Amino acid sequence: MRRLLLLLAPIWLLFGAGPAAADDIGATARGVVRVVTIAVVDGQVVGFGHGSGVAIAPNRIVTNAHVMELAERYPDNVVIGVVPSEGDKSYQGRVVAYDAKRDLALIEFAGARLPPAALYTGPVGEGDAVIALGYPGNVDLATAQSAADYIRPTSPVRSEGVFSGRRSLTGTEVLLHTANIARGNSGGPLLDRCGRVIGINSAITRGEEGDGSFGFAIADTELAAFLREAKQPYVAVGTPCTSIEERLRDDSEADVRARTDALTRQRDAATHAEIDREEALARARQAAQTRRENVMGVAGLLLVLGAMGVGAAALCAIQRRRRAALWAGGIGGLTMIVAIVVFVLRPAAEPTHPPVSVVVSQSVPNAPLGKLVCTFQPDRSRVTVSPTSDVALRWGRSGCAGGVQYLPTADRWERVVVPDQEQTVSVVTFDPVTRRYTDTRYMLGAQAMAQVRKQQAQADQGKASQCTVDPAAIERIAQQQAAIRALLPPLPNEKLVYNCHAG
Repeated sequence: MRRLLLLLAPIWLLFGAGPAAADDIGATARGVVRVVTIAVVDGQVVGFGHGSGVAIAPNRIVTNAHVMELAERYPDNVVIGVVPSEGDKSYQGRVVAYDAKRDLALIEFAGARLPPAALYTGPVGEGDAVIALGYPGNVDLATAQSAADYIRPTSPVRSEGVFSGRRSLTGTEVLLHTANIARGNSGGPLLDRCGRVIGINSAITRGEEGDGSFGFAIADTELAAFLREAKQPYVAVGTPCTSIEERLRDDSEADVRARTDALTRQRDAATHAEIDREEALARARQAAQTRRENVMGVAGLLLVLGAMGVGAAALCAIQRRRRAALWAGGIGGLTMIVAIVVFVLRPAAEPTHPPVSVVVSQSVPNAPLGKLVCTFQPDRSRVTVSPTSDVALRWGRSGCAGGVQYLPTADRWERVVVPDQEQTVSVVTFDPVTRRYTDTRYMLGAQAMAQVRKQQAQADQGKASQCTVDPAAIERIAQQQAAIRALLPPLPNEKLVYNCHAG
């Protein structure tokens, strides 16, 4: 047996260390904990228990009420330990809500922030795949070397099965399933294949005389009611589970269609605008020609009047009417000079300010759009744990959004975002043509997240977030973003798509 364990150790270390890839179940596993209870009376350990739990908020976990049995028996003499699946520390917790009938308890702890899981509120069909995460006691007995191993962070054990229907157990709705669980799995989550919580594992049937064993999980309906009564907010997701590969493929095709439609509408609008321009230009030319002809007509008329004045002056001179001849000659000559000036200054045949042509460019638009409100599109998205509330976006010129510089990539703008409080990296894109905002999210383990934050810190030293149009600064940002992208898994966990409109 020892030799077998030594042979399996490299495989186990590779699996347990693993932030190399971020699958959906692994993403939820980051928030799964071991719950340890130790009762001490008069300096003596009189009880020890352990189970599992899952984060429903960064500092709160849900587990079974019966995992807290020692806390009920020895209310003033029990230490509750919360042992995360990652890191190198465990934390002390306290019970903040307890429901013995539903077999659920809510524990609060301080000192760390865990990635919360999401509760799936959609339908689960019989035969659907389910996954249990937790710390089964039989695995602990086989691997633990000392009591300290129970408070050392370790990745949870996963087991797969199928959903076998809803049942009632002592008046509480439960989910019957075939995922292998054991003592110690109590309080751990039962998940759908997208990593959303559909129940809290609570009990197993006994397999006697070759009978198979089944697991019972407190149903999602009971869990949601318990959290509401405890006034505990939680993330709820109701969208069906689809593979990320399918979502990316379908969304890519939809993106192409949406952008093609948007560009077609722009070209149609530009065509109509160009037609309107040509019509306006024709009208302007006609108006200019009419003005020119009118002015030339006035000049001709003045020339005729001036000639008549000169003729009248000549006639007066013959009649020896000197004074009249001078007046008629002066007026006639002046009129002819005015006619010449009017003719020389006649308007041009072409309009001086023709309408401007409309040009449609397929490059990345850099015009400011101002304040936008982006609304979540569930039919275009894949969500496992993230909230889907509206996103406010202030889009400026040349990819500047809220003081953060986005980078042009093909036909849109892109930015890698590393939040301070989440174990998630987002690749955010915005298409000004379709006004589509997309948040592609990678849920990483602690080790991978530390590497990303280290790279981000180096980027921040160069003030890489500030908006700029300097080519050298843009190149530095691109290099820093590429370095972060190189640390991400090949596929994301989520893709959240939003349609934006003027706010």
